[in-house]
Amino acid sequence: MRMLFMIDLKDYDPSAPRFVRPSVRGIICREGKIAMVHSLELDYYKFPGGGIEGSEDHLSALCREVQEETGLCVKPGTVRPYGQVHRIQRGQRGDTFVQDNYYYLCEVEDTAAEQNLDDYEAEERFTPEWTSPAHAAEVNLRDRSGDERFDPVYTIMLEREARVLQMLTEEGLV
Repeated sequence: MRMLFMIDLKDYDPSAPRFVRPSVRGIICREGKIAMVHSLELDYYKFPGGGIEGSEDHLSALCREVQEETGLCVKPGTVRPYGQVHRIQRGQRGDTFVQDNYYYLCEVEDTAAEQNLDDYEAEERFTPEWTSPAHAAEVNLRDRSGDERFDPVYTIMLEREARVLQMLTEEGLV
């Protein structure tokens, strides 16, 4: 899978233990819109997806995460790699946080099931939305200085998602 870009804050101790958390993200496009998860509580957009659990493969994790967060059912035969974003920074427990985000283009069934949200996702009121990439990127890039709910981890995630949205648009994929 091609490397889209790297985020290395260089704010960590290279000798600190590493906490590695790979994740998958679904890129689902239809008629010029893209399926995103909108946090109604904090007003940001993210690609549906999340962490790979245990020995789970990328396809299984992608299908599970997209369904949990949006209710949409990925058609496994349509999944194809888009790219990877590598992130490394100081972790919250004094460790070094390393995350590879694997983005996949995919199609979904026409009908949706119910979401199955984690507690924090429900608290943030995750809602699936079909939106324009430009709108989602604009929302994510708003100035949020002074909003104590946005620690650096959120800010980095919002910028990452906006950058991927911009790349998809520039490449004519949405």
